[in-house]
Amino acid sequence: MGYSKVNVHELEPGSPGGAVRRELDLLAFGINWFELSPNADGHHHDERDSGQEEVNVIVRGSGVYVIDGEEVAIREGDVFRFDPETTRGPKAGPEGLTMVAVGAPRGSYEPRGPF
Repeated sequence: MGYSKVNVHELEPGSPGGAVRRELDLLAFGINWFELSPNADGHHHDERDSGQEEVNVIVRGSGVYVIDGEEVAIREGDVFRFDPETTRGPKAGPEGLTMVAVGAPRGSYEPRGPF
């Protein structure tokens, strides 16, 4: 089959990280959808061991991102890029937080064209 599809609202609540990637059978990069309850802490981590550069897109809500110990305000529409060795973790605000995380090993992408 030339495509795969998943609806994040049909995944089991509390699915472990990588559920979207696994359901789509992705092999080129990682992607996941995270929903944090109001005032909840997300996973604080780095990708030093995997070497992955990561992008997080804030889809809904607001809060703060703790980045190497510094709190940075986040809101809907923000897009963050993290080096593999950067420690980061989201904390949702009073309305919760929804984000998409995408990652791949640094240097695995070759830019093509003007986009």
